[in-house]
Amino acid sequence: MLGNIDDPERGGQHFRQKPRVKSKPQTNMEVNGSLECWSLAHSSVSLLSSGCNFMCHEKCLKTLRTVCTCMAPSQVQAPMAHCFGPAGQKKRFCCVCRKQTEGSTALRCEVCELHVHADCAAFTCADCRICHLDGNLQQLDTFHHHWREGNLASAARCEVCRRSCGSSEVLAGMRCEWCGITSHAACYLSVPTECILGRLRCMLLHPACVRLESRNFSKMHSYRITENNSDAVDPSAAAAKDVQPAPPESGKQVLKVFDGDDAVKRSSFRLVSISRAPRNEEVEAALRAFYLPNEPSNFELQEVCVLQRPASDDVLNRNAGAPDNRGSLKDTSDSCLLRAKPRNSESIKVYTIPSVVPSDPSQNCCSFHCFCPAVQRQTLSPQEKVLDKLQEIRKVSLRQMNQTRFYLVENRNPAVQVNLLIGGLPLQKTKEEYVQLLQKHLAVKSEYSSAGAVALQISCFSEAERIYMLAKDTSVENKLLSSLVIPEIEHNKLGADVCPLLLFVNPKSGGLKGRELLYSFRKLLNPHQVFDLCNGGPLAGLHTFRNVPRFRVLVCGGDGTVGWVLGVLEAVRHKLVCREPPIGIVPLGTGNDLARILRWGSGYSSDDPNHILVSVDEADEVLMDRWTILLDARDVSEEGKDNGFLEPPKIVQMSNYFGVGIDAQLSLDFHQAREDEPDKFTSRFHNKGVYVKVGLQKISHTRSLHKELQLQVDNENVPLPNIEGLIFLNIPSWGSGADLWGSEVDSRFRKPSINDGLLEVVGVTGVVHMGQVQSGLRSGIRIAQGTYVRLTVRNHLPVQVDGEPWIQPPGLIIISAAGPKVRMLRRSKQKQKKSSAVRDGRSESPSSRDGGH
Repeated sequence: MLGNIDDPERGGQHFRQKPRVKSKPQTNMEVNGSLECWSLAHSSVSLLSSGCNFMCHEKCLKTLRTVCTCMAPSQVQAPMAHCFGPAGQKKRFCCVCRKQTEGSTALRCEVCELHVHADCAAFTCADCRICHLDGNLQQLDTFHHHWREGNLASAARCEVCRRSCGSSEVLAGMRCEWCGITSHAACYLSVPTECILGRLRCMLLHPACVRLESRNFSKMHSYRITENNSDAVDPSAAAAKDVQPAPPESGKQVLKVFDGDDAVKRSSFRLVSISRAPRNEEVEAALRAFYLPNEPSNFELQEVCVLQRPASDDVLNRNAGAPDNRGSLKDTSDSCLLRAKPRNSESIKVYTIPSVVPSDPSQNCCSFHCFCPAVQRQTLSPQEKVLDKLQEIRKVSLRQMNQTRFYLVENRNPAVQVNLLIGGLPLQKTKEEYVQLLQKHLAVKSEYSSAGAVALQISCFSEAERIYMLAKDTSVENKLLSSLVIPEIEHNKLGADVCPLLLFVNPKSGGLKGRELLYSFRKLLNPHQVFDLCNGGPLAGLHTFRNVPRFRVLVCGGDGTVGWVLGVLEAVRHKLVCREPPIGIVPLGTGNDLARILRWGSGYSSDDPNHILVSVDEADEVLMDRWTILLDARDVSEEGKDNGFLEPPKIVQMSNYFGVGIDAQLSLDFHQAREDEPDKFTSRFHNKGVYVKVGLQKISHTRSLHKELQLQVDNENVPLPNIEGLIFLNIPSWGSGADLWGSEVDSRFRKPSINDGLLEVVGVTGVVHMGQVQSGLRSGIRIAQGTYVRLTVRNHLPVQVDGEPWIQPPGLIIISAAGPKVRMLRRSKQKQKKSSAVRDGRSESPSSRDGGH
């Protein structure tokens, strides 16, 4: 919690935490200007903080620099809320109470390395990474390290002394969330303050290059993190359910304490054991329960009488890490509200923006900004009293007031521009039809963008909020629209040697591995360059990078996901400054044939995400053919004459292969089985087992496909042998890595290549033949090789393109080149050898520390 702090000197010696034992009477000691309560933990050897369970030797207190949890929020100059989601099962330590986290109630931030208990989430320091500039409140002249304490890999080594600094037993060591270097708490102050972003600097989107007007949107919306990720664990509910009252001691009672009106509305409370006789210690105990380091004489406890539920839910401004628990209050006689006593005067800390020099207040050139992660940013006019605003925020929540900051900024009313991308609109509509759809459903006028999405630039926060929420609940032609907040990349600020990486992840691929990769890449890179394909598709990322002159793309998914991204890229290529970005692959599918020939492997097997990104940076660029398939369904007679029109023609793009017959039938059966029970298809091993099962069911099929097809290659009729399947290959890998074409030298054909502009036409005689090919015992039947294919289909037949199957009516199928070749990234052979080398602690990624996932 040392990123963006107000006191740059904070830090220093960190001491090993010891188990809590029965303590002796407490003593107050001054630590770095903050008052903490310490108790003797083991004779006279060490002292334990009752605020955050931090322990150190009594003789070491004078060197202690780690700030207590209750004091940490006051050290952060620009609060930045966390994006909490469910954590893994591996043992971690809570950064609030410093105790071990295990089980399903643990949470972790989707953006930074922060692990907490569910009931501690509400008391975290709002010190998440600042990944973009927002208005005038953030000026990044010098980019500093963002230090996070603890939860390091066991093999982590100190950047200063090169000794081990990781521990699986206690919360120890420091790690920079940007460059990834690790250090001892006693050594990290010796590290230069400026962060150079480490090995991934050349592909990382620098926060100073990203601008996002997000005043009315939570951080979850700004980073396009789906809300249901955090709903799996309800911190407020866990806090109310898991904290059970301990048996009261003699002369004591357990009291429910609520932090302000917001906690009463959500029925979120803390249990405090107090004396039955009213004394000032009750307030002190309540403040300690909420990690509030304030003077008890300035606060009081009031009895809760009535529960008032909010008239409306402000979903955008709700803390995504602490969903509401709207239960009903019972036994209100034992419930108290923690309040601040009214004050006639206040002493607040006011920050100034580095680029703004305060002018004469009489000229009305400056104004106050109030900023808090929960209430977002608000502007106070000169006529509005700051004291009234303080009282208002304190009434809502004292904890919220603890996170609030006041800024003095130039009163120049900057122009507001919120970029929204509305997706999910029907395709192939005219410009006038898109305008009418927007006017009808969203009451907004705009120019449309291709591929079924509309980019809106809105100059009013409230209007942007209205359109955002309305679009998420609107259906057009029985399809829900998607609504995304899109940042603006200031490409002129990118360094000459920087080629940012646009990263797409399909969480549905590879079981839970896609979800874990999404989490890991958000922490290794800027979350604004990582996109969830289930939330808006590829168009959101391509639209964000539209003005970037040079970038690369990494697709995490199967062959179908790669084809999806390539298809959208071709549709919007004319709108991009960089029209041909090279594309790399992290294989998460079942077959992963394209990833195999580009040396990215047969499948993702818990590789270190940091090493994957380094491999992308060192990869070679190669060209690959893309093919257009025209599917023209017609009623074709025996003589080959057209007798009628069945359905509109369809055009699809193909990168790997196109199959007709038994190969497509197996893919179709597998696809239908996965649609019926998607929860069972979470591993490649199970998926291949289902393929074998459906293949055995088709083993008795008769070989008569050649009677249903007529083939022309380069305008020449090609007779078909007695086959059951016909496959057109663009890459030398089929069916999970099998060499269907074969390696035998044949003078009739050229050696296949992914960029030779030729398609290889191969036949298979049945399921047994396909099994022999995949076992390496045989190859397919070579039929032809050419640049233009015309296939006449006389009956309904199963077909598949890059693993996506369907039933095709009779008619014509024409395959031709799809224009310019696409640029792909092929992993270098040298990097493949380096990946097996010993990894030091600095290259450990968050995912590898979580056990690989």
